[in-house]
Amino acid sequence: MQKPKGTYDVFGERGKKELYIRGLMETLMNKYNYEYVDTPIFEASELFHRGVGETTDIVTKETYDFVDRGERNMTLRPEGTAGVVRSFVENKMYARESMPVKVWYFGPMFRYERPQSGRYRQFKQFGVEVFGSEDALVDAEVISIPVNLYKILGLKGIKVNINSLGDKESRENYREALIKHFEPVIDTLCEDCKERFKKNPLRILDCKIDADKEIMKTAPTTIDYLNDESRTHFENVKKYLEALGIDYVVNPRVVRGLDYYTHTVFEVEADIPSFGAQNVLCGGGRYNGLVEQVGGPSTNGVGFALGFERLINALEAENIELPYEKEIDAYVIPMSDNEKAYGFDVLQTLRMSGFNADIDYMSRKIGGNFKQADRLNSKFVIIIGEEETKSNILTIKNNRTKEEYKVSKELVIDFFDDNLEKEEH
Repeated sequence: MQKPKGTYDVFGERGKKELYIRGLMETLMNKYNYEYVDTPIFEASELFHRGVGETTDIVTKETYDFVDRGERNMTLRPEGTAGVVRSFVENKMYARESMPVKVWYFGPMFRYERPQSGRYRQFKQFGVEVFGSEDALVDAEVISIPVNLYKILGLKGIKVNINSLGDKESRENYREALIKHFEPVIDTLCEDCKERFKKNPLRILDCKIDADKEIMKTAPTTIDYLNDESRTHFENVKKYLEALGIDYVVNPRVVRGLDYYTHTVFEVEADIPSFGAQNVLCGGGRYNGLVEQVGGPSTNGVGFALGFERLINALEAENIELPYEKEIDAYVIPMSDNEKAYGFDVLQTLRMSGFNADIDYMSRKIGGNFKQADRLNSKFVIIIGEEETKSNILTIKNNRTKEEYKVSKELVIDFFDDNLEKEEH
């Protein structure tokens, strides 16, 4: 038996990396005062058709759809926003007195696409959503979250590409301009572009097949069709990013791949030479009409999502070492079966007092146990023989300096408190 194509197993050092980064994300979100939300891995297919958009590649080509035993059309979630919006509406979060509602999520998503470096059919996303505010401050705050996360992790050359799609009126004006631009040459473009032209001309700009054609390069830009209100909002976003000291570039080709975006759209990239032109690590934007599409009241929204696997690949490409725990505090060695219960009691005392500890489960000889302590990077070794169990005096060895101590069992926690504090300093 083998894992399905486009998936991967997490274990060992990879598992430690993932847990460390997730913990860092949780800490960061607490600093920003965002609450955690977790939605089902599968939802009604209609949610993604209405939320993500009928004309997006995700919905037309990439979703994992199935009919359950109740004859309901269900879909494994391909992204996080639509499910969070559904939860926001269903749980009447819009009725809270304290607005805006600021949430974050982390979990697996599913898309049937060609597996490649950093892209899987089951992948993890970290994202945030903010509901209820139209203030450009929120746009800037949301952009600052991945920027600060990447900087904390040690990635260099962090840059934000921003654009504005404008409000409904601006988007409609831009749509007409795109139709006028592409209509004379639509027959020269790929079949997907022809379909997009009928349903949503903006999606043509996402085309990878025709991306290098001159007609793509000369296409009108969204910024040229912003009305005064949309232009003011965009100028405020830029002003607030400057206040935060965040480097940004206005890039009119950033349109994002989902139908629900309005006003601000952005992508965050890092300077990773080995990634070449594919150095975009996350993206997002504002979606002021999405809550209504999912059946809720008129509510402003803005958010982003980043691919977890791509982030880890970027850290590995830059040889960035993460400071996750690579050692344990103590390794307990019972000298025979007779001392196992006593040693297990000592182990429990250490663990419940906050120390990382382990014990010999394999009945190794003493030499093999010291090798195991080295493999586990244990700071101290506790040797428990017949004499130790009778006298309640433990033999503790510093596994680095090889100094040996005799410590009363009742004082073992004080010993570790004192000696580990010395090691840290």
